[in-house]
Amino acid sequence: TKFKTPENFKGLLDKQVVGPSTEDLSESDFPVQSFNPKVQLPFKRIPGQNPRKVEVERKRRLYLTFDIAELLASKGIDSNQLMPRHYDPDNMPPIEETKDSVFPIYLPLQVFDNDEFDCRTPEEWISLGLEPGSSDRKPVPGKALLPTDDVLGHEDPKSQDLVYEWIAVGVLDYDKETDLYLVHKRDKKGLVRDEEGRPILNGGITPAG
Repeated sequence: TKFKTPENFKGLLDKQVVGPSTEDLSESDFPVQSFNPKVQLPFKRIPGQNPRKVEVERKRRLYLTFDIAELLASKGIDSNQLMPRHYDPDNMPPIEETKDSVFPIYLPLQVFDNDEFDCRTPEEWISLGLEPGSSDRKPVPGKALLPTDDVLGHEDPKSQDLVYEWIAVGVLDYDKETDLYLVHKRDKKGLVRDEEGRPILNGGITPAG
């Protein structure tokens, strides 16, 4: 009689509610390991030292509390002013209204980029999209300073009418020759999808190119 299933077995299962699940049920186009920060700790724990997994989780939660736009604003930096624009002598603000300099910003951010203290190389960042046992490379989560207007942004990135903001993106690929990343804006659900709603894999390269 122990193996005899009750007639209302399904009803008993439906009533057996133990509370909310701790499993992350949200859909994501990013591998789990792509959110993990890099820590300089041995895989084998030394007595008296925090386990590697604990340190990774602590730093992950700490980094999630940071927002690059807020960090720059706290230093008095307007993110929209970081991108150089076309020189327009007719619309130059008067000297009384300029805080620091009369001259407009004309140097790109790349000039001031210093990768001496980067914890990962670009190739290592891109490789975070590879999941164990899979040949498809998924996007890597990131933030990019992009124009809010995609159409005008592609036609004229230095237009005076553009507004630049830090936008959540998926990093698809990296070009070593130009030292540029290929990114794709995330949708409202935080996913990285093409026009047909399919996940973008392997940097967006298809058999057609």
